[in-house]
Amino acid sequence: MNLKSLITATAIGAAMATSALAQTVGVSWSNFQEERWKTDEAAIVAALEAAGIDYISTDAQSSSSKQLSDVESLIAQGADALIILAQDAQAIGPAVQAAADEGIPVIGYDRLIEDPRAFYLTFDNVEVGRMQARAVLAAQPTGNYVMIKGSPTDPNADFLRGGQQEVLQAAIDAGDITIVAEAYTDGWLPANAQRNMEQILTAQDNKVDAVVASNDGTAGGVVAALTAQGMEGIPVSGQDGDHAALNRVALGTQTVSVWKDARALGRAAGEIAAALAGGTAMADVEGAGMWTSPAGTEMTAIFLAPVPITADNLDVVVDAGWISKEDLCQGVSNGPSPCN
Repeated sequence: MNLKSLITATAIGAAMATSALAQTVGVSWSNFQEERWKTDEAAIVAALEAAGIDYISTDAQSSSSKQLSDVESLIAQGADALIILAQDAQAIGPAVQAAADEGIPVIGYDRLIEDPRAFYLTFDNVEVGRMQARAVLAAQPTGNYVMIKGSPTDPNADFLRGGQQEVLQAAIDAGDITIVAEAYTDGWLPANAQRNMEQILTAQDNKVDAVVASNDGTAGGVVAALTAQGMEGIPVSGQDGDHAALNRVALGTQTVSVWKDARALGRAAGEIAAALAGGTAMADVEGAGMWTSPAGTEMTAIFLAPVPITADNLDVVVDAGWISKEDLCQGVSNGPSPCN
């Protein structure tokens, strides 16, 4: 073999070795159209790139059946670890089984997948619910309350509702507040939340003093329904730190958005996925601990801390680079800092 042939063969061999060592993480999104997931994705991709790992993804478009085939596709494409944002916590089971059959680790991202083989990464959603209720109760300590819940297929909806109830129970027992209506929001869709709120306002003859809505999308639907009745400004909660919601906080039409920094969650998911793909056991992931689900399932989990954003601390999200002052303060005059 001449020198040129030797160099070529060596280069090809090195390329093949590099290709064989390259790892891939697949992400199955439930509904990528929701604003916040694009932020999560950017953080996941950045963490994976830093670890030299390829990223592939699918979008289930709010279909639990499509998500199952999506996961099969990610496995077929050679994913060494999977991050799954489950559309339906019950329906996702076969996907976890399929991954387990191939020895592929799974991260249940932001939503519980009740299976001990899935690493659970999320924010403390019970505490998010408490924060929502605390802010609304502080703004409106008496009167008629409406609870606009999340999707009935997402365990987070009930975690949030449980935290909300913990905070409100004493005021309910004292007769200070009355929960006059509550409704789940199919798919967390703002249009469904708006329709539910419109029906509740009609049934209650608009005698509603506060709304505990479980995320910013549902809060947007609620505020639209209230605005149509000239009731904008009554306390409404949310979560996620959506830009539109933070603008509503500055405008005074939403009371609180519990900020779950999706950049931190995405970065953690990318780093955990890289570790699991590399053979690290779930229990050995830095910061992981054991957690028991309400149904009694022992899970390996990490919970990040949320931050309630109200008119009193809007500077926090601007200073963190989460939203620009211009976007936050659009349409606001003489508002809270930094919009004053």
